[in-house]
Amino acid sequence: MATATKKPTKAAAEKTASAAAPKTTVKEVTFEIEAPKASKVLIAGSFNNWKAETALSKGKTGKWSASLPLKPGRYEYRFVVDGSWVNDPKSQAVANPYGSANNVIEVK
Repeated sequence: MATATKKPTKAAAEKTASAAAPKTTVKEVTFEIEAPKASKVLIAGSFNNWKAETALSKGKTGKWSASLPLKPGRYEYRFVVDGSWVNDPKSQAVANPYGSANNVIEVK
């Protein structure tokens, strides 16, 4: 399951050069999956060019999690649990061109 919280990219005290300039906000998005027997969990998605290089940390209860800074937008992702691609059972999924599905998160 993925959740997002707002995190400004610049300190609030900084003034923009132009009042009309749009603010870019990055949000910390937390991805979680229950996999108590797993020894390694990674995440890959459209936010990192589908490179399964971002490791999740295992909690005491077997829940793995990682927080990633993401700009607003729509992203697709999947977990890699002990080398196998796995969907997030708590998130919406869409078909992918490989005959399986990717999870989707909308960061606002």
